[in-house]
Amino acid sequence: MENRIIEDGMILIEDERIVSLGENQTRLRSDAETLSLGGLTVLPGFIDVHIHGAVGVDVMEASADGLTQVSSYLATQGVTGWLATLVPGSDENYESVSAAVGQAMNAAETTSARVLGIHYEGPFVNSAQCGALHTEYFKTYSSPKDLDALPVPENAVRMITMAPEVEGGVNLVRELTRRGWVVSIGHTRADLQVLEDACAAGAHHMTHFMNAMAPLHHRNPGPIAWGLSRDDVTVDLIADGVHIHPFMLRLLMKTKGASGISLISDAIAAAGKGDGDYQIWGETITVKNGRTANATGSIAGSVISMLDAVRLLHSLGVSYIDLARMASSNPARLLGLEHDCGSIEPGKRADLVALDHGNVKLTLVGGRSVPNPR
Repeated sequence: MENRIIEDGMILIEDERIVSLGENQTRLRSDAETLSLGGLTVLPGFIDVHIHGAVGVDVMEASADGLTQVSSYLATQGVTGWLATLVPGSDENYESVSAAVGQAMNAAETTSARVLGIHYEGPFVNSAQCGALHTEYFKTYSSPKDLDALPVPENAVRMITMAPEVEGGVNLVRELTRRGWVVSIGHTRADLQVLEDACAAGAHHMTHFMNAMAPLHHRNPGPIAWGLSRDDVTVDLIADGVHIHPFMLRLLMKTKGASGISLISDAIAAAGKGDGDYQIWGETITVKNGRTANATGSIAGSVISMLDAVRLLHSLGVSYIDLARMASSNPARLLGLEHDCGSIEPGKRADLVALDHGNVKLTLVGGRSVPNPR
């Protein structure tokens, strides 16, 4: 049953996959090991499609070992899969990051979150909605050769955030879609016609909705109005209470519904490190009371985990069934992985997280338990 959570039942796991679901006391049996999960709520493992780093590791500078450190941390937060997310940078930087991601994807580590692939945030975005991205690396599109500068590891999921109004933008959407990329609209001021054209060309998702896009205006409808109006367009949200006010999160739940929303962290290397000043992306980013800011005062990513987003929305009255959709099955579907993971069903990967009043008590990646950090 899609989007299922387990509060009273049994999950049998063999060879990294869920074999069967049954009633009786809440427990989990993995090969010869039986774990009691009485009183816990078991959800499919979270999938974070937009994260720049954590625990002091920045994706843009990370080695494969550094990415594995991020994976280990994320698993303690209930995340079982993630996309290493790049900001605009040099071609050489892109090459080194892609190589590290490929190595991390092939690492033998089995008790940490899987690196599923790569997400380019830019460089084909609008400088008028740059947010914390460095505009000197922004690009326009003229021919398929321009995509040679976006290396992708073999067998990696490939996602890109782009603004369809940049020069050649709609043709870019078309070419990316043809090549099997997940195309998401973001850092944009596109008008309705451009957005319609981009959607027809293959862009059916929007990045950190409401952030880094032209604001909602009653006489000048743009990306936000368009995204709210389209049932065939999904969005992702940074549910940290900073990027979007909790009142607006409730409004978005009413308008888009759980089926139209994926949660993301948009976390930077400072996540998991606490308040302080950090050198990230060639500048000082300050974290104070859980809010990031660069030298201009712009928000520069977040320091939350997917677990924090789940906790916040649950405190706003969102059910765990809906949170399973938003944190797991919707991201899996967005990435084309819904037949492999993202829900608790026989045949799916045993990527699971067990919560006790919002705290992670157990994370399983392919049926193997992640060491408890406590």
